Amino acid sequence: MEFLDKHIEALIFCSPSALKVSDIQQCIEALFDTKIPTEDIEQAIAKITERYNSEDFAMEIVHAAEGYQFMSKPAFQETIALLLKQSSKKRLSRSALETLSIIAYKQPVSRPELEQVRGVNCDYALKKLLEKELVELRGKSDGVGRPLLYGTSERFLEYFGINDLKELPTLKDFASGENQIGLDNE
Repeated sequence: MEFLDKHIEALIFCSPSALKVSDIQQCIEALFDTKIPTEDIEQAIAKITERYNSEDFAMEIVHAAEGYQFMSKPAFQETIALLLKQSSKKRLSRSALETLSIIAYKQPVSRPELEQVRGVNCDYALKKLLEKELVELRGKSDGVGRPLLYGTSERFLEYFGINDLKELPTLKDFASGENQIGLDNE
């Protein structure tokens, strides 16, 4: 289909979040009022991705959260950071990051369980994570008082640029430093 890749490029560009192949397919089929094979959509995405992989562009198409979205290339991170000045709206506090990591690894998890692991009240951090839509409610526990359960959202996957929770680092991924406090350097 003529100009298919241009239409798909426009859809991915204007989407505020990762756009799934099925969503792209629905839009294109509605536009042309004809059935479009998934393979054609995927081939067009591959063609666009290849084009943006060249050094001529500061952006690239990234596969995240089971969809596709435009992102700036890592080489331009400092430039963008200067413009945005790492606004506090995008930053997560240390307590929010700690809370979020517990949720990511132990989900679904209740607030009392979070507080037991962290050793402090998590109300504020949890409220901020919910506002930023990085976590979502996952129902109620069967435990005493039936506390709410929390888990990560699709926005979490987008925020960290991963497709699946299985891509989260494990303890094995963190190398221990050569010099540690209290150890002789032999």
